[in-house]
Amino acid sequence: MAILVNFTPAIFRRAFFISALGASSVFAAAPLPAPPELAQIGLPSAAEVAQILTQFRQTGIQGDYYLGFELRSMPRRGEEAVWEGKMWGSRNTNGTISRVILADGANHEQRLLIQNGPQPAVWRLAEGKVAALEVSALFKPVVPGVNLTAFDLQMPFLHWPDPLLERITKVRGRPAHVFVFRPPAAFAAQYPGLGAVRVFLDTQYNAPTQIESLNRDARVVKTLSLLDLKKVGEQWIPKSFEVRDEMTRDKTRLSVNAAALGLALPTAVFIPAALGDLVTPPPSERLILLAP
Repeated sequence: MAILVNFTPAIFRRAFFISALGASSVFAAAPLPAPPELAQIGLPSAAEVAQILTQFRQTGIQGDYYLGFELRSMPRRGEEAVWEGKMWGSRNTNGTISRVILADGANHEQRLLIQNGPQPAVWRLAEGKVAALEVSALFKPVVPGVNLTAFDLQMPFLHWPDPLLERITKVRGRPAHVFVFRPPAAFAAQYPGLGAVRVFLDTQYNAPTQIESLNRDARVVKTLSLLDLKKVGEQWIPKSFEVRDEMTRDKTRLSVNAAALGLALPTAVFIPAALGDLVTPPPSERLILLAP
């Protein structure tokens, strides 16, 4: 079972899950397991469901920001590995966007630019060249030895058409809306291994607590769980979350250790062609250090 904290109502009111949310999908995935009878009681109307999703897609840190974090690989067998991460985030006309740099102890770097929204995209800097990732590449580890992918960070499913409110269930004693997002036909054709994504949202505060990736047999193959939140100024930000491979039981944990909010970042920070340019973190006096 995923490790999750028992969030208080005050935290849920301001909860933020990282990132950073037409036609019907024709992808023929296997049907999901039938929900329990209790889940059929009190489902919201179509208009209420649309409002829940609209609010969910707008959730995020307000304004430009910077997060420093640690990415720790925790395999079931073998040695752990740690990568240092830096993230600059903002929002443009298409949705949320973030620039991510990951570096190991030998200073080997991976750089990504991640655009969410109705027209999502991910760009990677490799061998001095910037290229957009194909759909299949979104499911590869962002760095060797971890099970965190660009798909996990981008969360393009939040804008997939025709999501299904599967049921209402309880997560740690609190009711949660359970939404199922199925990949559009074009996405499924490029990566047929993904059957659906299931998202658990607290019914009262619309805060996501868990995200599950399902294969075509409706089996959960990966779980992304929010572990902790931290208040910085007047905003709650994700302190840590964990990705678990349900097949191998390997885990990857992302822990934020520094934050700077209310920044005014240059537009060039979020231009794909400038991904190779040097961007430095905010000065130390702007950073708020978060205790382990």
